[in-house]
Amino acid sequence: MSQMLLEATHISHSFDYTLFTDIDFTLASHESKAIVGRSGSGKSTLLHIFSTFLKPNNGKVILLGEDLYRLNDDAIEVLRRFDIGIIFQFHYLFKGMSAMENIEVASMLSGEELDESILEKLEIKELMGQRLGELSGGQQQRVSIARVLSKKPRIIFADEPTGNLDKETAALVMDVLLDYIKNTEAGLILVTHDEVLAARCNTFFRLEDKTLHKQ
Repeated sequence: MSQMLLEATHISHSFDYTLFTDIDFTLASHESKAIVGRSGSGKSTLLHIFSTFLKPNNGKVILLGEDLYRLNDDAIEVLRRFDIGIIFQFHYLFKGMSAMENIEVASMLSGEELDESILEKLEIKELMGQRLGELSGGQQQRVSIARVLSKKPRIIFADEPTGNLDKETAALVMDVLLDYIKNTEAGLILVTHDEVLAARCNTFFRLEDKTLHKQ
């Protein structure tokens, strides 16, 4: 039976201009949802609101049963450390470490043991002893994704995770993410320009004219 992981209601936000208004959005376990839209439409901003990094001008976010923006900083940090996984377009790995050391940092902080099948699925197991400078950009991105999955997050927020990957590697990464939520109680929210990848999710939306349109 699925669990509600995220419930956002009446979300509005603006910077110098209004990005979006009165958005409602939910995510349940085993569910994947994608958001597409032109550059500047507010896709990443909306993801940041859902994922603890930006308080909206208006609206409420219930994340894993918690009224997110009523939590103190320590409670939000606990959510980030143990329950949510965030994948960015750029990998933000530790340059002085090997691939395996980068992954082990996340496992250590979350108290989870690394499932080495993740490395096999991402086709990076043989790269674990190499330093970051010895890896291609695509390999580094797959290491960063393994680092996120190694802590066994309950919800994954992915912001253009395949933006710097070729189509074959992007498809591989999507396979791994969808497989993860199928076999756990987790859910996935994907922000992407790639409508082919977006269509692989259970549902995808277009952020346009300041609101979400189900495709």
